[in-house]
Amino acid sequence: MATLTIKDLHVSIETDQGSKPILRGVDLTIKQGEIHAIMGPNGSGKSTLAYTIAGHPRYTVDSGSIELDGEDVLEMSIDERAKAGLFLAMQYPVEIPGVTVSNFLRTAKTALDGEAPPVRTWIKDLRGSMEALRMDKTFAERNVNEGFSGGEKKRHEIVQLELLKPKFAVLDETDSGLDVDALKIVSEGVNRAKETNNLGVLLITHYTRILRYITPDFVHVFVDGQIAEQGGPELAERLENEGYDRYATATA
Repeated sequence: MATLTIKDLHVSIETDQGSKPILRGVDLTIKQGEIHAIMGPNGSGKSTLAYTIAGHPRYTVDSGSIELDGEDVLEMSIDERAKAGLFLAMQYPVEIPGVTVSNFLRTAKTALDGEAPPVRTWIKDLRGSMEALRMDKTFAERNVNEGFSGGEKKRHEIVQLELLKPKFAVLDETDSGLDVDALKIVSEGVNRAKETNNLGVLLITHYTRILRYITPDFVHVFVDGQIAEQGGPELAERLENEGYDRYATATA
């Protein structure tokens, strides 16, 4: 069983005023099959953690480590991280004009596996995943995310998750902009990927509504670039009732 281990991670970004620290010593261990929810106010460093794991060049790791089964993730290129089993679902998925969803997905699958999937099997898997996510089959021939609604973009992210079969998925505010119906469908897709592929999930969110459909094993509260508190699903319920004011007071 694979393990993603983050130890004493410090991360900064360059601004016009110089280097600005964002993560200030994050420790986190995620095993395959576990769901970890990260909650916290805006600006607390949640998305920075997501993009640092994925290898975004904007973020500088000042110290600490990220390891996947003992392998140094920080030494890997972005594509090497994907091949090792890491997946990022972005809060704002980008458009790729001129590249169809079908070609994009098959190219990605081929790059990860080192060989192209059999056409018949691939078409069956693609159609099955799209049907489960209530996506019309015509989406396969549309350009990636071009003209997609917010909900369609997020469903497409989950199609990728189901077909590419990573070991760990970082979901950066996947619930953002979704109505209730779309939220249920996307959540079902995440749960399906977890059960089918023993997926480990790092779920970043502001709100507890997605946690009504995706039950976390662990909840971590992010405040000022650190984990301020950890617990089980009951912690998310308390945050729903109390908000984050108590943490702001504690760090003031």
